Formats: sequence, C-alpha cells, structure tokens
Amino acid sequence: ENRESMLSSKSNRLTEALETANQIFDGVCYPREAALDAQFLVIASNIGKEKANELHSEMSAFDSTAFAEDLLTFMGINRTEVEDADDDSEDVPRSFLPSDAWEKMGGEALKYFRRAPTFHYMMGSFKSEPPVPKQRIERQKKASRGKAERAMPAQLKKMEESHQEATEKEVERILRILQTHFENDPNTPISFFDFVIDPNSFAHTVENVFHVSFLIRDGLAKIKLDEDALPVIEPTKLSGRGEEDTRAGARNQVVISLDQKEWK
Repeated sequence: ENRESMLSSKSNRLTEALETANQIFDGVCYPREAALDAQFLVIASNIGKEKANELHSEMSAFDSTAFAEDLLTFMGINRTEVEDADDDSEDVPRSFLPSDAWEKMGGEALKYFRRAPTFHYMMGSFKSEPPVPKQRIERQKKASRGKAERAMPAQLKKMEESHQEATEKEVERILRILQTHFENDPNTPISFFDFVIDPNSFAHTVENVFHVSFLIRDGLAKIKLDEDALPVIEPTKLSGRGEEDTRAGARNQVVISLDQKEWK
C-alpha cells in the first residue's frame, strides 16, 4: 500500500519498516509468524532493489569508440583530413598512423608506469618441432639387477622375522617371571607398576608395558584393581581343556598414559 512513498529517495519509510520488523521478530514463536516475516523480507528487498535502480549517479559509462577517437587524435591523426582524402581519390594510400605515433604514445605512458612491460616468447620466437624420441639401448645388466631385487625382499623378510622372534621371546620371558612370582606367593597380588617399571630406564619401562600387553591380548594374564583401586596383574589359570579355552574367553584391553613425570 505504501510502495510509492517508500520508493521516494527523500523518504525513510523503508528503513523505518525494517527497524519495526526487527523489533517484532524478537517475539516470533510460531511458524506462521516466521513465514510472514520472511514474506516481508522478500517485499522489502524488492522495494530496495527498485529504489537503488532509480538512483542517478554522476559517473559516466566508458565509451570505447570515444576513447579510440581521442587516442587517435592524441597520436596525431586528423580524421577530417583522412575522410577528405578518401573522397578525392580512392587510389591514395591510407596512412593513418604517423611514423612517431607509437613513440609518442609510449612517452606519455611512461608518466604513469615505472617501467614498460617487456615482451617475450614463452616457447621461443620460432615454432619448434617436438624432440625426436631417443631409442632406448638395452643393456646387459638386467640379470645382475634382477638378482639384487630378488635378494632385497628376502633380506627384509629375514629382518622382520628376527624382530618378531625377539618380541616373542621377550613376551615368553616376562610370562615365566610372572608365573614364578605368583607360584612363590599366590595369595599376594603383584602390583602392575612394580612389575613393569624399571627405576633406571623410562624406555625400558615402556618396552615392558608393550610386552605385557601381548600377555593381556592372548589371555595369558589379566589385570584387575585391588582394594586401593590400583592395578594388579596375575597369570590366568588354564582349565582342563587347555590353553585354547582360556584364550577364547572375553578379554578387554585398555590404554594407559605414562609420562616421564609419573614414571619418576
């Protein structure tokens, strides 16, 4: 209803309507009210667009034809004389640009640029032919190279197996120590931290925790909390059906955090 008055450049009714809508929007509780607010924003944006289109700025649009005419005039061309010459005789060669036209233009451009951009070819000044592919020369070192490639995986596999064997031996050694402690005094729980911590080496302590984790994973040992909520470790008891029955039971693993400050 107030569209015409809102489109007036001297009226602030559109701004006042937006401010009123912002205040009313604080009390919106129902979807219908939010839909009415969205509808109002659509109408207000359309009116704002029309109001902006009606604004007249004093900026003039760039006219490429007028710019070309001014540029030619600056470079020393009188278009009137050229047209007269064309009317007099069609055999007269057209000489639009004087000999110093571009030099004059470049001298004027130097005032606005620190230096003129250089012109260069990215692929050279002449079209080059693609290089002729070289023929690959077959060498006789393929046999020795194949032997070296075959020896490398075997060497890596041997190193991997030796590392795995060392880990398994260390896990078995720790299991024997745990079983020996438990056999000597089965009623006294073994503190987990007393069992794995090396007072003289933090790295060795981490290795012990790593190896003990294999015992927990395979079901050969278990960790529980004592009355003081501290972890204790003990070997698992094998049933009559053997080790497979123990390893098939439910087992859980956890992640513990141990830094050097706690280790000390």
